[in-house]
Amino acid sequence: PLIGIATIYRADQMSKKLISLIVPAYNEEDCVDELFSRLDAVFATEPQYDFEVVIVENGSTDKTWSLLQKIASSDKRFKPIRLSRNFGMDGGVTAGLELATGDACVIMTADLQDPPELIVEFIEKWESGYENIFMIVEKRSTSNVLRRVNSKLFYFMAGRLTGGLIPKDVSDFRLVDRKVYEAVRGMEEQNRFVRGLFAWVGFRSIGIKHPRPARFGGESKARLSTVLRLAKHGILSFSDIPLRLITWFGLVCSGLALGTMVVFAILKFVIGTPFAGFATIVTIVLFFFGLLSFMIGILAEYVAMIHSEVKNRPNFIIAEKLNQ
Repeated sequence: PLIGIATIYRADQMSKKLISLIVPAYNEEDCVDELFSRLDAVFATEPQYDFEVVIVENGSTDKTWSLLQKIASSDKRFKPIRLSRNFGMDGGVTAGLELATGDACVIMTADLQDPPELIVEFIEKWESGYENIFMIVEKRSTSNVLRRVNSKLFYFMAGRLTGGLIPKDVSDFRLVDRKVYEAVRGMEEQNRFVRGLFAWVGFRSIGIKHPRPARFGGESKARLSTVLRLAKHGILSFSDIPLRLITWFGLVCSGLALGTMVVFAILKFVIGTPFAGFATIVTIVLFFFGLLSFMIGILAEYVAMIHSEVKNRPNFIIAEKLNQ
């Protein structure tokens, strides 16, 4: 009988589904202990699953890595890796995806603005047949006015320029089925906007609305320049509409120029004054030169992205692994 019980127990252990968690962490020494505690509590409520946590230390300059070493030594489910430098949020997620082995994968941040307790709802949706479950930020109570305006503007432009590919207020916090994250993992592009990649691959998706809580500790790393750079990559990586607009701008400007020439020709023969106002002409010329410079700038951004792709450098470099 004891042998039979042991056999049943081993079979039950082998039949458990594995859920991988990918958690980029950059200078999060104030958060990692609380993150460990809350994830451990979530895991305890889901005993029918096995979990592994790939915490990607992303070039921190504080005690984040030493704290992760202590956590890894006490719990083998936590498998930190240390990158050689900071490769950004998307670089950290890409590194974690390379090491994920689960039947499903959760992507979240280490600052606890992605509440770990929501993972339970993600799992329920996954088991009901959804393959890409993500959090929709219902409220950004801790963001300043400028950040909220930037977010609204980004999602408006991203929605318009990508044909609605990127849902409004969707966050990186999500659970995806193995087939989904393997599809994204197989993409080798350098200018990565992971949130957009998960939207692009499709599959059966659903969002769960939830307010975004404040950071547990530390300071936000999302500077305005970082957010604007991410927005630029997100839009240009998934839309060629800015390039197409250049053609339309050119046609409109040519039409205006032709119309202006006709008007001036008529004025010449009717009232004998070919140019009614020098200041007006200079203003128009400067405007169109500015517009031309803007168009060249758009082309330069696309050329810069092509340049990055051609170099084909890795999106991350792993310096150290624990519990792998």
